Amino acid sequence: MPLHFRSGDTPLRDLQVWHAESSEYSFMISHESRSAELGGKPRFIASWRPRYTNRPAIALEGSPFATLEEALQGCELMLAFLEVKSQPARHDSGLAR
Repeated sequence: MPLHFRSGDTPLRDLQVWHAESSEYSFMISHESRSAELGGKPRFIASWRPRYTNRPAIALEGSPFATLEEALQGCELMLAFLEVKSQPARHDSGLAR
């Protein structure tokens, strides 16, 4: 199931955030436009965390991303990886012993 990101409110006018949730994981993308004014390029930071455990967020590999589209794709790929990883191992019962 694809992630559906929604824009979030923040008290900082130079900070934009988007968030999405799957049944087991939460994803966040942030973008600080002020970083360009300080000499840096504005980048999109993407992170994820399990929804039901009290653990800190983990930055996606490749983050910061140059575009929002890249950050969205990174989150989708991470979700696919996490879902496959959480599935129980399958054993082929037809193998010779």
